[in-house]
Amino acid sequence: MVQSTPLLRAAILPAMLLFACTAGAQEGSSAAQANTAAAPAKAPDAPTAALRDALFAACSQSQQSFSKALTARNADTFAHLTPSARVALMKRFVLLNEPGKPSLLPTGSDRPSIRCDTPAGAAELQIGGAEISDNLAFLPVEVREATDTSGASAIRVQMGLVREKNDWKLLSVGLVLLDLPALAFEWDAAEMESTERAAIDGLKKIAEAIESYRRTYSRLPESLAKLGPPPRGAAAGPDAAGLLEPDLASGIRTGYKFRYVISGGNSLGAPAKYEVAATPETYGRTGRRSFFRDTNGGLHGADRQGAVGGGVDPHIE
Repeated sequence: MVQSTPLLRAAILPAMLLFACTAGAQEGSSAAQANTAAAPAKAPDAPTAALRDALFAACSQSQQSFSKALTARNADTFAHLTPSARVALMKRFVLLNEPGKPSLLPTGSDRPSIRCDTPAGAAELQIGGAEISDNLAFLPVEVREATDTSGASAIRVQMGLVREKNDWKLLSVGLVLLDLPALAFEWDAAEMESTERAAIDGLKKIAEAIESYRRTYSRLPESLAKLGPPPRGAAAGPDAAGLLEPDLASGIRTGYKFRYVISGGNSLGAPAKYEVAATPETYGRTGRRSFFRDTNGGLHGADRQGAVGGGVDPHIE
């Protein structure tokens, strides 16, 4: 079943709200076409092929491939979005929450029908005939649940492409231009609250892992890397305790960098002290505040670029 969370629906952009209004009959259901003996497929026109490749990339959540479908201006902004924002954008094109495996269904025509299979369900995307005028092309796309043969779940949208240096690039979704530089600030602001909360949760998980390591090995770990998972098939130990996920053990998660410091140079036993800080990778984009856990376990935040041991704002619960 196509998965679409309330957050995804809310962030779908005005363009996606136009889906239901963009009516137009398609050539026939993908399911019916898949069950029909297919004639030799015709090569799609260039805009159709470009849109097909973009939807393939969106299905698999391949950021590198999807970037190739964007204009130079949008591709530059896309590269500077947070990883979660890049994934969220690709989700909007296929309305699936998880990375999928894309495949082409047989149609016998130059109008591709794409199936995107994920662990939680599958969707089919039917690309209609392109209307091409000079350097612009508009193509209807229908998205439906793979099990829907009646079209009850179908969502339709008109997608625009523009020719840029002889290659066709995504220009619009519905009637809204795909202008990532203009949208990036809004998306960053919407995401910063969740990334900041994730940073606070990350500090708490790191502290819990450090205390668990201390109880097991009677000393503090030398680095966050010591808290990470052991190699496959190996047992947990002091060099890979298996107490943190790989991203936290590497010191980076959801747009924040984590720094762990042993205070006083003593890592032995219960008296040993430590501090942990979380700093946005890019201030104003991945987070507004840095966070700091002091040697007494107090958690603080600051509206500026902070460092371990720096001044902090009032206590954060």
